[in-house]
Amino acid sequence: MRASVVAAPGQNCAQPGEDRINGSWPRVMLQADAVEALENGGNTRVAVLSTGVDGGQPQLGERVLTGADTVDNAGGADQDCTGTGTQVAGVISGSRTGDGGGVSPGSVILPIRVMPDDPAGSEPTPDSLARGILTAVQNQADVIVVAAPVYDDEPVLKSAVSTAVAQGVVVVAAAGDLGSRDDGNPDPYPASYPDVIGVGAIDQNGQISPDSQFGRYVDLVAPGVAVPTLQTGRGLVLADGTAVAAGFVGAAAALIRARERDLPPGEVARRLIATASPAPAGPAFGAGVVSPYAALTARIVDSDARRIPALRPPRLPDDSAELRRRAIAVNAAVVAAILAGALLLAAAALRRSRRQWRPGLSPRVAAPPEPLEPGPPVMLLDTPPPSGADLGAPAADSGGQRTKIR
Repeated sequence: MRASVVAAPGQNCAQPGEDRINGSWPRVMLQADAVEALENGGNTRVAVLSTGVDGGQPQLGERVLTGADTVDNAGGADQDCTGTGTQVAGVISGSRTGDGGGVSPGSVILPIRVMPDDPAGSEPTPDSLARGILTAVQNQADVIVVAAPVYDDEPVLKSAVSTAVAQGVVVVAAAGDLGSRDDGNPDPYPASYPDVIGVGAIDQNGQISPDSQFGRYVDLVAPGVAVPTLQTGRGLVLADGTAVAAGFVGAAAALIRARERDLPPGEVARRLIATASPAPAGPAFGAGVVSPYAALTARIVDSDARRIPALRPPRLPDDSAELRRRAIAVNAAVVAAILAGALLLAAAALRRSRRQWRPGLSPRVAAPPEPLEPGPPVMLLDTPPPSGADLGAPAADSGGQRTKIR
């Protein structure tokens, strides 16, 4: 927490805060004005398990009950020297003054002191937390916000959480502020229990706070850096840590409870997780940033509830012999049709071939007339040779010369 402390005679309590802080990025991020128009959390009781809550804080009005002290068993817890519990109560139920108002301003605060009210530093124990949870259940709390975790998994604490959930109480717990490398990020309780909504812290840029713890136990994140909220005594202060982040988620749970009084804790958690605004994936962010407006307006439908039961087909009569007979007949008809089609195609092809081809003799080729070789010249004045004369002997022409007959 950023709240500073000042020495005073006989005590060391946190000093009052500023009269006004202008601008509240958590109210813008969580759409607090739009939420207030829908629901203000009236008639719900939110138990804040921390250092107590200052019942005299003007912006908390008359909405702080006496509560109980489980540390010293010293009566009520409506005083808060440290200021941590008052700061958590401020983001839940503070009146809107400046920009430090709570998200569920109609809720009544049940303060339960589970750790010494010492600004120098204190921590709860598993036993004090278990007693605080059971005290909240006995005093009809609708929502429990555990502002500081322990780091020992004790059966008494786990049993107290189970009792609260069984009684219909929503349990929200800070994931813790030991997330730096030097602090080792140990497992926090009760945030690590499955029935508890574990909450981490982010800044105005949507980045995880360097000290916010991370792991499977983080279900949601909420504003937890430079958050304007109420200070013990009076005024406003800027607070850091997963405690105020858990306060925002507790306020969102109270809004749902105001709308649906009988909604089981598991369904409230499911609604908040299902409607969370997207955030970077990783073990530090859980399902995302809590969104009170979406949690109030969105309708979550369970797919299992709407699932149509499987239908069985009607039972067929035993007529397998008739089915086989019909199958054989159909197959035979198909084969006959194929053969008939093949025959028709063959006949058509044969008719076309007959129209296009006829056997016959090739036409006579006209031959040109052979040239006649000229015969030997006929000597009209020659005397035929005498019979018996030698046809191969030369004959005498009129000039006493002989020529060959060709």
